[in-house]
Amino acid sequence: MERLRARLVALRFMLATAWPIILITAVGLVVAYQFVAPEPPRRITISTGSEAGAYHAYAQRYAAILASKGITLDIRTSAGSHENIRRLENGEAEVAFVQGGVVARPTGEDGDEPGPLRSLGSVAYEPVWVFYRGEPRVSKLHQLDGRRIAVGEDGSGIRGLALQLLTANEIRSDSPNLLPLAGLGAAEALQRGEIDAAFIVAAQEAPVVQVMLRSPGLRVVSFSQADAYLRLFPFLSKVILPHGVVSLVRDLPPRDTLLLATTANVIVREDLHPALASLLLQAMTEVNGQSGFFQRAGEFPAYRDRSFALSPEAERFYKSGPPFLQRYLPFWLAVLVERLFVMILPLVMLLLPLLKFAPAIYSWRVRSKIVRCYGDLKLLENELRRNDDPARHGEYARQLQAIEETASRLKIPLAFSDLLYTLREHINLVRNELGKLAAGNHKNENGDEKR
Repeated sequence: MERLRARLVALRFMLATAWPIILITAVGLVVAYQFVAPEPPRRITISTGSEAGAYHAYAQRYAAILASKGITLDIRTSAGSHENIRRLENGEAEVAFVQGGVVARPTGEDGDEPGPLRSLGSVAYEPVWVFYRGEPRVSKLHQLDGRRIAVGEDGSGIRGLALQLLTANEIRSDSPNLLPLAGLGAAEALQRGEIDAAFIVAAQEAPVVQVMLRSPGLRVVSFSQADAYLRLFPFLSKVILPHGVVSLVRDLPPRDTLLLATTANVIVREDLHPALASLLLQAMTEVNGQSGFFQRAGEFPAYRDRSFALSPEAERFYKSGPPFLQRYLPFWLAVLVERLFVMILPLVMLLLPLLKFAPAIYSWRVRSKIVRCYGDLKLLENELRRNDDPARHGEYARQLQAIEETASRLKIPLAFSDLLYTLREHINLVRNELGKLAAGNHKNENGDEKR
């Protein structure tokens, strides 16, 4: 029972010492929590393009990868890049595909603040195919002036790009010869002779491209001024359609063809959770990082189109790869650790000095109880030495007794019991001194009586 009491006493002192540390830690937790990023949402929306397009196919593969990490990616089709941008700006989607060159001027140029959208990078080349009928051979776009040209539907990325290229060749964008036809509709109109040329932006494997490459009487423009376009339109690249790659037997195309290519870009809202941005970048690497008809392995994703500012997460990803924890831990566990780290690090920095001084504070609290008794004892001893009044010896004895009783009632941890015993020895020392003074005074009184 006595041991239990002693342990309870030690625990009481420990708690008395710990509560300020606990209070400071709690305040630190509350403050640190204000800086903890919220948990990533478990469902986000991506805006693609037509259901038959490459964007939609990419999104389906992204969705499968994100689903394995516990994230649902809802896919919404759209009329094209302009609608995708509107959805991002209106908050109807968090992620979208945007064709390079749709935004004519890079975000933040001329001192403007970057807008609310950020780029995660480009994921593929999108060749610009300009198919035309008959002779003469066309290698410069201004040769199409006056002809009927399909430039894509209103609001589509194809139309925006086609008008930029034609305007650079002094073909008016409001010309009645520029028709809002796209895709298979444009291909069929070109084959029937209803139009003279058509702009198509699609991968080489796209059915509409394959049909037109193999159609008798149709040719594709080989851009002899490709390098000039690259200087005028930095979002464009130059790719080569090799001689005979379409058909070795029919020798299609009959020579190397220089094509311009824009890029497919993944654009996100600025407030997209950083963990989801990193996860999307990993999905982009897995889906689009392989070699393709016009691209080398590892060439994508990359920051090619500067129309949108690169997101901070993408910048770190391209420099250092996936976040450290996401390389080795399941996604949600990595997110949890990252969120807790923001709280734990400042708390550790706060607790280290507190815990360093905790033993000293604990010892001080115990010793302070003993010191109060020593204060009373020292005052009494000084009184005895300065004013040895025999008439007050009884009062001094009672004060000593009170100090001793106070010391006896002190409850301190066993580890500090030596201090209590030392105090009692010092009380006895003063008591002995008082006894000597009383005995001396008694002798003096007896001597006076004998005289």
